[in-house]
Amino acid sequence: MGQEKIQVGLGERSYPITIGTGVMDQIGAALQTAKIAKRYGIISDDRVGALHGEQVQRSLEQAGVNSELIVFAHGEPSKHLQTIGTLASTLAERGFDRGDGLLALGGGVVGDITGFLASIYMRGIPFVQVPTSLLAQVDSSVGGKTGVDLPQGKNLIGTFYQPKAVFIDTDVLKTLPSEEFLSGMAEVIKYGASIDADFFTWLGANRAAILALEPAAIVPMIRRCCELKAWVVEQDEREGGLRRILNFGHTIGHAVEAASGYQLIHGLAVAIGMRAVAELAVRCGVADPQVVAQLVELLRQYQLPIDIPAGMDCAALRRYLQADKKTIGGRIFFVLPEAIGKVRITDQVDDAALDAVLAGN
Repeated sequence: MGQEKIQVGLGERSYPITIGTGVMDQIGAALQTAKIAKRYGIISDDRVGALHGEQVQRSLEQAGVNSELIVFAHGEPSKHLQTIGTLASTLAERGFDRGDGLLALGGGVVGDITGFLASIYMRGIPFVQVPTSLLAQVDSSVGGKTGVDLPQGKNLIGTFYQPKAVFIDTDVLKTLPSEEFLSGMAEVIKYGASIDADFFTWLGANRAAILALEPAAIVPMIRRCCELKAWVVEQDEREGGLRRILNFGHTIGHAVEAASGYQLIHGLAVAIGMRAVAELAVRCGVADPQVVAQLVELLRQYQLPIDIPAGMDCAALRRYLQADKKTIGGRIFFVLPEAIGKVRITDQVDDAALDAVLAGN
């Protein structure tokens, strides 16, 4: 299957997204042509670096592009300021300057850390995204959100900083653990549920081919997600309004993720958050119960969780909701589904209804 390209149109900050099989072997040639930087620090975690670092370095070397692989410990617990400081010191020790760039090789954590590091090192150097998880390929690698976590909540320190290019190789999905792939599918379903009802239906019809990682299904699936993300970002780069629709399921999902001590991986928490916010929409008179039924059916088809874990403290969930970076003036903003493919953003949510949903009642 061939490769496809789409463009994120942001004026002078526009950039291409390349999607397809075998993309990783062509990164070096693409970067040599693009002349983004003279040398690259390939930032990865210890797991992804071991799997794909050599292949990317070889691609760059064959194109005459210098690079150095720099890794940190995998997982959400590394997503904090200390990691940024350590990586920045490593870059400085190795003589990286403003003519150099970074390459994010990994999932969402790697992309968020690398983008944030690129935005502040030497007051800003270029970077490119090479996402290796489905979640990063369909969501976090596109749009320029970067950041790290604080004990009080996810991504509370960060910047908006666009990459110069995104390279999505669908072959790497074969190396993903099943739970990681399904985590990414939650973000895929988010696009259909919040923006594109036809895509939502397509996901149900093509479940077998998608779960079998058939390129004829996977490539167009990822392309559609990137198209939808690009469409939103082009209209609202810094989340002043429309871009908030991409947080469908995330407000409660982030709280569940944090309350689990980040033992529940992001996409699975988002799946739980989508079901919860759909229930909230019904209780607030925004949606018909059929919306919940349709959403739950598709989530179950992809073996995704739908219930807030038993015994999770409602008071803790409330605290994390209040600390969410999208909370303004003490008001929590929710993305409520009115129907599949249509949502509204509101801070007018009944407290009793919210408490009932968080308690699983």
